[in-house]
Amino acid sequence: MAETQNLYTPKDFKSDQEVRWCPGCGDHAIMNAIQRALPDLDTKKEDFAFISGIGCSSRFPYYMNTYGFHSIHGRASAIASGVKVANPNLNVWQITGDGDAMAIGGNHFIHAIRRNIDLNIILFNNEIYGLTKGQYSPTSQFGSVTKTSPYGTVEHPFHPGELVIGAQGKFFARSIDSNIKLCQEIFLQAGRHHGATVVEVLQNCVIYNDKTHAAISDREHKADRTIVLRHGEPMIFGTNRDKGLILDTENLKLKVVELGGEYSEKDLLVHNSETVNPGLHLMLANMQYPEHPVAFGVIRGVKAQTYDGAVQKQVEEVKAKSSLNCVDDLLKSGTTWEV
Repeated sequence: MAETQNLYTPKDFKSDQEVRWCPGCGDHAIMNAIQRALPDLDTKKEDFAFISGIGCSSRFPYYMNTYGFHSIHGRASAIASGVKVANPNLNVWQITGDGDAMAIGGNHFIHAIRRNIDLNIILFNNEIYGLTKGQYSPTSQFGSVTKTSPYGTVEHPFHPGELVIGAQGKFFARSIDSNIKLCQEIFLQAGRHHGATVVEVLQNCVIYNDKTHAAISDREHKADRTIVLRHGEPMIFGTNRDKGLILDTENLKLKVVELGGEYSEKDLLVHNSETVNPGLHLMLANMQYPEHPVAFGVIRGVKAQTYDGAVQKQVEEVKAKSSLNCVDDLLKSGTTWEV
């Protein structure tokens, strides 16, 4: 069978606007990965809509040659929800940051996830407010020294994966801006999933929080400090693929083991992103270096009814049973008088 020809190339999704992110900002790489992924989604360009809130990442719609809406701070989830429910045929992407989504926009964010609205939410996580010049954000690490925490933050940060799964999220994935190929792969899986998807992309802000992800992103150590999870594959990682994950049943926690001695590949956990029970997905999403490798890839991807699909079905059912087919029918129903 002959391969289908894509209607578009990545260039077709690039707008004519000057990109005004700082040189070296991770946003450039994330946009590049999305533009590479979209041609493979078999969707007409006019059926894409990119919705953003406020923040550096939220300039994104200007740089995409698609329909888009640059909304207000924290309200991207609400507006994207309305766009999708009003026109279920659109392929809607929400672009947001750790502050926009989980501080002022936290309530809208969790309810879009809980309702399982068919949105693709890309969460740029640089652990700082970059646009407003370096205040700590809901994901800043405990003790972080910033413009608004000169002696170190005394707040414990949100873990986006934990928040998404706690909000009954059905799809959560994680990538990093320096791995464009992995980002592209994950964005494709998100775009093909029916329901709310959240992809956390660990992103570097070269001005206000440079190298915040360096411990797991530097070339020398990243293979030993991160693991890429793929459905149906054993949980192996390491420069020499000599480490893996097992479940310590006595302590009910994940454990890193060395392969070649007591343990072999057959002893390792096999990733099942589609299991409904979120327990193991939550443990995987919460892994942190140095005790565990940080998990990348689609951690959770469960099929479930979508809110927009349920609304559309309900409208059709009501219309089919209704005796009111137009405004005149409504006006002439019940008791009427002639004046």
